[in-house]
Amino acid sequence: MKKALYKKILGSYILLGLVGFFLVGTLGAFLVGKYLEMFSLDLSRNRIVEIMLLMYLIVYVLLFFMIQIFRHLIRKPLHEIIHGASEFANGNLSYQIPIQSDDELGYLSNTLNYMADKLNQNGEYQRQYISNISHDFRSPLTSIKGYVEAMLDGTIPPEMQEKYLKVISFESERLEKLTQNLLTLNNLDVNKRSMQMKRFDINEAIRNTADSFEGTCNSRSITLKLLLSGRELFVSADVDQIQQVLYNLLDNAIKFSPDHSVIILETTEKNGKVFVSVKDNGCGIPKESLNKIWDRFYKTDISRGKDRKGSGLGLAIVKEIINAHEQNINVISTEDVGTEFIFTLERAK
Repeated sequence: MKKALYKKILGSYILLGLVGFFLVGTLGAFLVGKYLEMFSLDLSRNRIVEIMLLMYLIVYVLLFFMIQIFRHLIRKPLHEIIHGASEFANGNLSYQIPIQSDDELGYLSNTLNYMADKLNQNGEYQRQYISNISHDFRSPLTSIKGYVEAMLDGTIPPEMQEKYLKVISFESERLEKLTQNLLTLNNLDVNKRSMQMKRFDINEAIRNTADSFEGTCNSRSITLKLLLSGRELFVSADVDQIQQVLYNLLDNAIKFSPDHSVIILETTEKNGKVFVSVKDNGCGIPKESLNKIWDRFYKTDISRGKDRKGSGLGLAIVKEIINAHEQNINVISTEDVGTEFIFTLERAK
């Protein structure tokens, strides 16, 4: 393919030279004839031939320099672009085409470099994504396999099996939750524009979500305080997805809150927008992690502590859902003080 392209470029050089040589030479001969006729110069045939040869020589030299300029401005950049395209095709997406001109070839070069960089980033993201999935699946599967084998070979006596069966049940629930979260993210990626928008009471949705965590909160003496704007507050959104947002944010708040603490769920209304807040008094998020918490599978060092075996997908799901609604979500957090998540919804008319 490269040889064929080079042949075409070389052919264009030859054609350009021949056409230019013919046109400019013919024009030069015509001008010389007119010049002699105008001034009635009586020159010998040999002298006229010498003048014509000189004209053709000058034209040839000019064409030679024009072709060199053309080679520098067109052929060399084209060669660099072709080489870069070959590198990209062979998988070397980190290669950069070294053309920085402000013309069309420079624009094409920058576009190809940008495309390759994006593909490289996406490839790295996919590799990291698969690595994280494998890691999060491997951990509970290893525990389940180990305890089952220990029971089968008698390493764990019958009187101790109930304890480890509970561990197996807990790890199975982790696997189920991780699988469900992955399916949720996949559905959000595929069906971003197929949301079921309708009018519903966000305050009721918050009450229902809080009720589902009543047992967990009672066992740890955590109080859920609801500061809701009026008894009813209607918004326009996909009710199932927003309930998922509320569940994930509240589950996250409980996970990082100490026992005997308070979590506040609040709704306010301003300028046609409804603001929903979930605020805890937990360990907070390190400043350097605030921009990363929305990434899939990202976990802060704090989140890797005891009894905090989350999948790292909860906040990614929240962000995807809120973005799909074309709304905003923000986080305010201070280490050892607490964290507040605030998202907006469209007020229903």
